[in-house]
Amino acid sequence: MPRQAVRPALALAACAALLLTAGCSSGKDNQPATEKTPSGQESSGASSSGSSGAVPPAEGSVRVVRTVTENLKSPWGLAPLPEGGLLVSSRDEGTITRVDTDTGKKTEAGSVPGVAPAGEGGLLGLALSPDYASDHMVYAYFTTASDNRIARMIYDEKKPAGEQLGAPDTVFKGIPKGTNHNGGRIAFGPDGLLYVGTGETYHTELAQDRKSTGGKILRLTPEGQPAPGNPFGDSPVYSYGHRNVQGLAWDTDKRLWASEFGQDTWDELNNIVAGDDYGWPDAEGRSDDSKYHDPIAQWHTSDASPSGIAYAKGSIWMAGLKGERLWRVPLDGTKAAHDPQAFLKGKYGRLRTVVAAGGDKLWLVTSETDSRGTPGKGDDRILELKVS
Repeated sequence: MPRQAVRPALALAACAALLLTAGCSSGKDNQPATEKTPSGQESSGASSSGSSGAVPPAEGSVRVVRTVTENLKSPWGLAPLPEGGLLVSSRDEGTITRVDTDTGKKTEAGSVPGVAPAGEGGLLGLALSPDYASDHMVYAYFTTASDNRIARMIYDEKKPAGEQLGAPDTVFKGIPKGTNHNGGRIAFGPDGLLYVGTGETYHTELAQDRKSTGGKILRLTPEGQPAPGNPFGDSPVYSYGHRNVQGLAWDTDKRLWASEFGQDTWDELNNIVAGDDYGWPDAEGRSDDSKYHDPIAQWHTSDASPSGIAYAKGSIWMAGLKGERLWRVPLDGTKAAHDPQAFLKGKYGRLRTVVAAGGDKLWLVTSETDSRGTPGKGDDRILELKVS
């Protein structure tokens, strides 16, 4: 349900005031809400480059079908299970919880040993093994006392609540850690390899240092080794010059997309090409220097501060934290087909993670309890969306 509907009287008063200028929804819990709004941040313009299939229209829509579950604490990563249900990580509590998508019931699977939450660090991204049907492995990216690392563990829902996670097997470690800019998004690509978004932890020089794993997208085997065919020999680095990669997704043509935080001016959505330099710290947003790969769309930081992304219905969908909105970027090949559109602005607060759920369906995770939001009754929650 919209945040205005669950805030206390002070928030309701603010909502009433906003009605005088921009309008404000006060729909009830699980009541569908539909939006169709052209927006307008900067895109790179419609230009075809390897497009397959029909280009999506300029205007799309978002309908909130229902609230799946509520009262999550600092949710971050989300992994849909093939047998049904969702696994969600708690950044600050270091736990993984299973959510029944039919009933909203939450069952704690267990805690991940060694998580040391602080600032933007903690238990972050989740991903299921490409062989999950046989090995039941869940991968997690998390901050320890000394680094950021990735471990995998067996998930067995037949065991008692709180005891369903096996001992973690560390597959990759030594990613720089900091109070902020720890990256944290992980995802297995169509090639069965593990992609990892990292941050430069406010040490900007790391982003251009190809010997460092900070400020990069990494590409690993499921065992944590540098993937064969990586652009820099026996290195895990796939692309570099990133500030803080927060979202990873592939389109139907198996092209990789990533979102990342800017500093004071531009947040970015990038098409990722192996070996390319995305400019940080020398370039924020688009650059006149041809050696840097420009973003296909960019936003002022107050409008985005992007986190997770997903691909559905020919568009990239990007969750915004500070911007408190969901962005739609329709694609034409490796370009933006039309200007980005904003949906759900301010209705659910900070938006952390968005995951494709098949067809026109998305899962969306809010992030009001991450110490930077203003949590109200029911925060944080997972929403089911229908999009076009």
